[in-house]
Amino acid sequence: MLRRSAVTAGFALAVAMVATPAIAHQGPGETAAPYTLAEARTLVEATAKPSPGLVDAIRRDLGGTGEQAAARLVNEAAAAKVEPVLRGRLGTSFAGAWVTGPTSDLVVATNDSTKIASLARSGAEVKLFKNSLATLDMAKERLDRLVASAPRSVPSWYVDVRSNSVVVLAGDVAEAQAFVDGSGVDKALVRVEASQEKPRPLYDVRGGDAFYMGGRCSVGFSVTRGGQGGFATAGHCGTAGTATQGYNQVAQGTFQGSSFPGNDYAWVAVNSNWTPTGVVNGYSAGILPVTGSTQQVVGSSICRSGSTTQYRCGTISQHNTSVTYPEGTITGLTRTTVCAEPGDSGGSYISGSQAQGVTSGGSGNCTVGGTTYHQPINEILSAYGLTLVTSGTPPTGCSGYQSSYTGSLTSNANAYQPGTAGYSAAAGVHRVCLDGPNGTDYDAYLQKLSGSTWTTVASGTSPNPDEAFTYSGTAGTYRVRVHAYSGSGSYTLGLTRP
Repeated sequence: MLRRSAVTAGFALAVAMVATPAIAHQGPGETAAPYTLAEARTLVEATAKPSPGLVDAIRRDLGGTGEQAAARLVNEAAAAKVEPVLRGRLGTSFAGAWVTGPTSDLVVATNDSTKIASLARSGAEVKLFKNSLATLDMAKERLDRLVASAPRSVPSWYVDVRSNSVVVLAGDVAEAQAFVDGSGVDKALVRVEASQEKPRPLYDVRGGDAFYMGGRCSVGFSVTRGGQGGFATAGHCGTAGTATQGYNQVAQGTFQGSSFPGNDYAWVAVNSNWTPTGVVNGYSAGILPVTGSTQQVVGSSICRSGSTTQYRCGTISQHNTSVTYPEGTITGLTRTTVCAEPGDSGGSYISGSQAQGVTSGGSGNCTVGGTTYHQPINEILSAYGLTLVTSGTPPTGCSGYQSSYTGSLTSNANAYQPGTAGYSAAAGVHRVCLDGPNGTDYDAYLQKLSGSTWTTVASGTSPNPDEAFTYSGTAGTYRVRVHAYSGSGSYTLGLTRP
């Protein structure tokens, strides 16, 4: 449940106030937000359907109950809708926002005490801080301009909205303090913290799906540019012109653009043997739909898919982080508590069903824990003029598949293609596409026969009429179950079997 709003102070100033979440009593000159947290939550609950696998992964890695994990996913999606509204209302007095607690309650900060009452009516907890986010961002940008003089003992610096300061991590505190002192930045804005982090790019790796280019890296998210399909990945995985092979060692594509260091992003154009789909391999969590790329707020849960440690979850610590690797400094990364190990680089970071970024590097491991950084996906899309492929936009009519099947369903009914007995397949990749009627929610489940039992091995279950996913499996007998979760009408199923 979303908490009722409370106001606390960020620098020993407490304001005693509890307000209702609805904007029912605007003061003179105040403008109502398009919706409150309560309204945003209602909207999310009406359109979102967190998968059981995702809820289980959040509960496993972040603790709490399954009910709390489900609640935090809804609250985080609601916070992502409301935070831009409050940021716009506050303007230069915005001091940051984050979610906190086992159910991710939204906190919004300002440095203007006259804005508190209006903010409280949104349903968010309010904090009064000394510094605006713009002031902290300018201080961090000053440090970014001095990358060349930053000591190697400083692995990272970032704006920490929860402490209302710029944090500089340091292996050698004295060196870091000297760097800050010589930067011209107001020292009152900066905290130097001792750290043993030694971030590095995670070479010879694969993420959600492996690809090879002399070493191994991983597919981040499927993308298109014009009529050309491809995927986004880490820049340190290859340079423009580098050829790639897929997880099955079949010729796959070529790097079209790459930036590292400074940034850590790239995109690969694939050939006609490969079809980009809007999903992430969540391993134990199943095949996860990608429905957009809304950046989640600090404190939100986030999960990473990688072939070494598979599907792992944590929280967003900070956005707009600068990280110094041995090869140079990368700016604009997002810092997270998700663990990673060599073999995970380039893979998908996803929060709920929203694409967040591709794995860049980190420190620690999944035994003792660690810190990782991802390159935000929206920056990659903007840099190369790419469009994210989502589960809600499969190939029109599911064209280009080996076989096509049609049928009609009423709400909550099932159909099996190419029949209840299924089909025989060799080891390899199954490609499934479902084109359902507009305004409905149709799902597809790939099932494998084990003895006399059909077991679901992959699925597309977004809250949309259309689904598209792939599955790499062993030889056996398979079938596709089409389910009308809500709504009725005709559908087309595209299927390519190995």
